[in-house]
Amino acid sequence: MRSNRLETAALSGPPQNNSALARLARILYHTNAAMKRASLFVVIGLALLVLVVALAASVLHDGLSSRAAPTRFETFVARNARNLAIPSSARLAQNPVLNSPDDLRDARLHFANHCAICHGNDGDGQTLFGNGLYPKPPDLRRPAMQNLTDGEIFWIIENGVRFTGMPAFGDGGEHGGQDSWKLVHFIRHLPRLTAAERIEMERYNPKGPDDREEEQHENDFLNGATPQKKPESQNHRRD
Repeated sequence: MRSNRLETAALSGPPQNNSALARLARILYHTNAAMKRASLFVVIGLALLVLVVALAASVLHDGLSSRAAPTRFETFVARNARNLAIPSSARLAQNPVLNSPDDLRDARLHFANHCAICHGNDGDGQTLFGNGLYPKPPDLRRPAMQNLTDGEIFWIIENGVRFTGMPAFGDGGEHGGQDSWKLVHFIRHLPRLTAAERIEMERYNPKGPDDREEEQHENDFLNGATPQKKPESQNHRRD
């Protein structure tokens, strides 16, 4: 009979006092764990708040004027965001277009007609439109651009960059981005651009009516033609 009572006591666990202490220990353990998690959430929340405030101060400086230059923090965040946005498969893509003189000239004239209005013929970005953009176009001759892979440069040309003035030029056409691959070769060539190449590019830069008229007068003068008078405005009052 006594052995049965001992077995029952053994199966019922420790005495009541030990059971209460165990429950108290478990309560304290879970309370401490919950406090640690709450502290962690508070730290993460404060860090995010500081990051948001810093980002807002960086973006909103100078009253959202596009004349301002991006801060170092903004440049760091934007550059890393761009790098993360480029798929790894695109980053490793190889240029399928051979770097021939004819293709390089085609790309140079294409750049003069479509890209130089913001990037400049020599890629420095110091143009009327380039200086008015935010952020400013990068200097394509510098290591920050030249150190990108061919695939990365091609992806940027084809897809553009959000929240900048860089549009997407890819159209998914049958040529498979051949013009963009040629432009990759030309961007690689920019640090070695010659004066003769820049002069040729100037003839292909987009021109307004006044520029075309001035160019026509210069050609007429060089060819010995009599310059024509500029027609009077229809709104001009006759005496």
